[in-house]
Amino acid sequence: MDLLIPSTGLLFWMTITFLVVFFLLWKFGFPVITGMVAERKAFIDESLRKAHEANERLANIQKEGESILQEAREKQAQILKEAAETRDAIVEKAQEKARAEGARLLDDAKAAIEQEKKAAIADIRKQVATLSVEIAEKVLRQNLQGDKAQMDLIDRMLDDVSAN
Repeated sequence: MDLLIPSTGLLFWMTITFLVVFFLLWKFGFPVITGMVAERKAFIDESLRKAHEANERLANIQKEGESILQEAREKQAQILKEAAETRDAIVEKAQEKARAEGARLLDDAKAAIEQEKKAAIADIRKQVATLSVEIAEKVLRQNLQGDKAQMDLIDRMLDDVSAN
């Protein structure tokens, strides 16, 4: 039975020891422990605040990134539109230049054809005149084989020239 019920002397010394240990813990242990807990709590609170700020910054960066991406898309669309307009203007200018060059070449060809036509007509006239003279010469030689016929022709021609 002595095992279950402690003696009063033992109880006294156990109480004194408990109070000394409790006092030492109260004086030196608990402030350190509570300080560490408070420090840990402050560290966790600071970490949570920084995480919250980081999330906000990340959200802002994402919004900024989306706006930059949208702006880049708009700029790309504008550049493509300007490039298409420039291309159309260059094509139109080239077509106009080709039309003008075609019209000039057509005018040059018409002028060359007209010149060739005039040259051909002049050549034909010259050939016709040469042929006419040759034919007239042959006809006159046959008709004027005698001296009398030649003299009559000369007289007639002189009379025609005098009459005019």
